[in-house]
Amino acid sequence: MELISENRCFGGSHRRYRHFSKANQCEMVFAIYLPPQALVGEKVPVLYWLSGLTCTDENFATKAGAQRYAAKHSVALVMPDTSPRGENVANDERYNLGQGAGFYVNATSEPWASHYQMYDYVVNELPVLIEQHFPVNNMKSIAGHSMGGHGALQIALKNPERYRSVSAFAPIVNPSQTPWGQTAFHAYLGENPKEWANYDSTELLRQVSHAIPIRIDQGLSDDFYPVELQPEKFIEIAEQKGFFLAYFMHAGYDHSYYFVSSFIGEHIAFHAQYLK
Repeated sequence: MELISENRCFGGSHRRYRHFSKANQCEMVFAIYLPPQALVGEKVPVLYWLSGLTCTDENFATKAGAQRYAAKHSVALVMPDTSPRGENVANDERYNLGQGAGFYVNATSEPWASHYQMYDYVVNELPVLIEQHFPVNNMKSIAGHSMGGHGALQIALKNPERYRSVSAFAPIVNPSQTPWGQTAFHAYLGENPKEWANYDSTELLRQVSHAIPIRIDQGLSDDFYPVELQPEKFIEIAEQKGFFLAYFMHAGYDHSYYFVSSFIGEHIAFHAQYLK
């Protein structure tokens, strides 16, 4: 791994790294925030954060103010990029497809399949790297915003043994039925509806018999609600199946990091209770 930058932050250390990803067959960048406890040898749990469309690892790191709360609760934050990148990596002029828009799936259609294996990267490759090189234990939770909320929920539903809890801000919970998701799934996964359902959190929730604790926050002044964002569909199924889901609607809040920064402290506290 190549260290790109390191900054002291709330007594801990925020670092960015570059490394070659076997899953994505290109160089990837991720950030990690190590709270003060990790710097003196204590192994801490990890919250993985997945960002939304057009973002890199830096949007959340610089705008959400999450490091303050991670330091308070002794939790490391891991923030991967949202897609593979590079001159040889397929791309598209649309903001909701290609670089910056990996949708946390394993693409099966070309030209995307050669590099866009973000599901394997987040679930398998990156945690191994983190646990080998940093003072963390094997306790993990996962969270995200918008496209990243979609990623966090579908990953958690398919891997309940790997994560202790999951949360999302304004998640795309039903991507196979919304314009953003349909654009991405058609390109990355082809025409097979079974492939689409395997990455659709609402469809996955119908199939599972067990779900880890879930929290979802939705701003009611979000320009993408309720066309792209349909949390009520997901919540209805969770309630029918008796799963624990805390849902909060916020009048006046939009889709931006002003919204995320307003409630990220509550999300990290939510995860901390399950990580210890």
